[in-house]
Amino acid sequence: MSKKMLGYVLGGMMALAIVAPSMMHGNFAHAQTLTENQYFGDSTGAVGGTEFANSAGLSTGDLPTTIASLIRVVLGFLGIVAVVIILIGGFKWMTAGGNDEKVKSARKVMVSGIIGLVIVISSFAIAQFILSSVITATS
Repeated sequence: MSKKMLGYVLGGMMALAIVAPSMMHGNFAHAQTLTENQYFGDSTGAVGGTEFANSAGLSTGDLPTTIASLIRVVLGFLGIVAVVIILIGGFKWMTAGGNDEKVKSARKVMVSGIIGLVIVISSFAIAQFILSSVITATS
């Protein structure tokens, strides 16, 4: 079996191992009875208001705090992507087998990943500074 075919088979098996358990059992919906506050609204006047927000996992914080947490999540994801790019470059370098072209290509990938990581970290620092200034100024 060729290496390419082995990669396809292993990738398919991994995908099946991830997807299959969720297909084995269905998610069932259960009916709930509504309370008086859900029919007529709670003390804030919103139907299901804070009770719905709490059950849905929504934040009751203010807008700058919500934006700050969203930016942290996005920049964290981008940081993970940059680290994966660096790891891919390192893998290419290790499997180059002494071929100068492959080593140069791997070095370019690693430098690009490091530059991306520096950009993500600096943008995180700038965003933290701006958001903390905005939160301090508005509270």
